[in-house]
Amino acid sequence: NVGRNAALAAGFPESVCGTSVDRQCGSSQQALHFAAQGVMAGAYDVVIAAGVESMSRVPMGMSAAVGGQPFGPRMVRRYVDENPYGAGGLVQQGISAEIIADKWHLSREVLDVFSLGSHQKAGKAARSGWFANEVVPVDVRREDGSREAIATDEGVRHDASLEKLASLKPAFKPDGVITAGNSSQITDGASAVLVMEKRKALALGLRPRARFHAFALGGVDPVIMLTAPIPATRHVLARAGLSLRDMDAIEINEAFAPVVLAWQRELDPDMDKVNVHGGAIALGHPLGCSGARLLATLLNVLERTGGRWGLQTMCEGGGMANAMVIERLD
Repeated sequence: NVGRNAALAAGFPESVCGTSVDRQCGSSQQALHFAAQGVMAGAYDVVIAAGVESMSRVPMGMSAAVGGQPFGPRMVRRYVDENPYGAGGLVQQGISAEIIADKWHLSREVLDVFSLGSHQKAGKAARSGWFANEVVPVDVRREDGSREAIATDEGVRHDASLEKLASLKPAFKPDGVITAGNSSQITDGASAVLVMEKRKALALGLRPRARFHAFALGGVDPVIMLTAPIPATRHVLARAGLSLRDMDAIEINEAFAPVVLAWQRELDPDMDKVNVHGGAIALGHPLGCSGARLLATLLNVLERTGGRWGLQTMCEGGGMANAMVIERLD
């Protein structure tokens, strides 16, 4: 139970409990939903919603390695016998991204142009110091025994170019369009958000920065898998009584470039408001960490630009998505 262990490792009193949440890539965003909803219901007064992933230590696909069977026979039958994509049943996310690119007619060049933009925006944000308010330096020991404080995301390619992206080979299909360059990076990371009732925050001398306004989920076919941000966005805006045009900043996780571009094709957002500090293609996607990281970035963008409303959404393994709307407080 990493939730409990993290609290104890942080030195919190033993009376502070913790639990772990599994919504695949959206686990820490779901933890945020649960934390905020619990505070709204009066069940808690102070909660830390957090996420962590060490992808360098736990490889993806472990449950399917060496003849593993991660899915039960009924689920396998359903998505082999009734699979409309001819993909041979349940597939890894890279193949799902290929299916999305084909369905929405997204070319390799279009994907690479989007990915270059992610690196360019993240590079500008890093050089401008816009990440300083959301990055906690980590002290690490090098193999030679020296120590170094890592205070910047290492995945941003400041020298990225379309030529370099075009030189990369397809990662999942010999004739495919998905490469390491237009996919999120395999990274380690951790994130946390402090959530509490407003009166409690004021009593503790803290300034509330934003409030949660609406939450929603979306679910789609687990073969195409990564398009659930489309219905999740529609659901959360309907619950919020707002439109996409009302949003001053939007964060959608860049698991793969087709995820964002298919969402764009369906919903027609103002892309100048989307991932303005770059996204996971440049910054990385440490799965369980990303949801809380997105919120930190979203809130900092709103504060930097003076915006009021923010939307956050992300796709998740199994064909799910979380979405939420926040309101920045003055």
